[in-house]
Amino acid sequence: MPKPSKGPRLGSGPAHERLLLGTLAEQLFEHGKITTTEAKAKRLRPLAEKLITFAKKGDLAARRQVMTRISNKGVVHTLFTEIGPRFVDRNGGYTRITKIGPRKGDNAPMAVIEVLTDGTPAKKATVSEAEKVTKKAATKKVAAKKAPVKKTATKKAAE
Repeated sequence: MPKPSKGPRLGSGPAHERLLLGTLAEQLFEHGKITTTEAKAKRLRPLAEKLITFAKKGDLAARRQVMTRISNKGVVHTLFTEIGPRFVDRNGGYTRITKIGPRKGDNAPMAVIEVLTDGTPAKKATVSEAEKVTKKAATKKVAAKKAPVKKTATKKAAE
């Protein structure tokens, strides 16, 4: 997690910030996405990604580390059984922050932070799909080249 900023943290003290981010992370993993202020979303992202990385490990020590930040055992179970295994092949970038404009009451900048649904990034999926197509085309070319050679060899033998 990045070094915390000095001075007031999200409008209160460090203990309150720790509890606030723990609650936000709990809600994020429970619902999949939450709407909050941009400042809170930016502070939540590193914590959520670190917790998902612990969930990818899946061992008892990692579960205990997560339990220090999230108190709800049901959410921790969901994190370790559903969210963590989804990102086994991915090295970071498990969340997305989308800015949605100012809040109506106090004009605070709002954002939606969500856990991505896809485990593998789009680029890797596209590359692997392209590789499959290339291999398929290459095998067809090899088969097409071999087939006429056999036919001509049989014609010469028949003559």
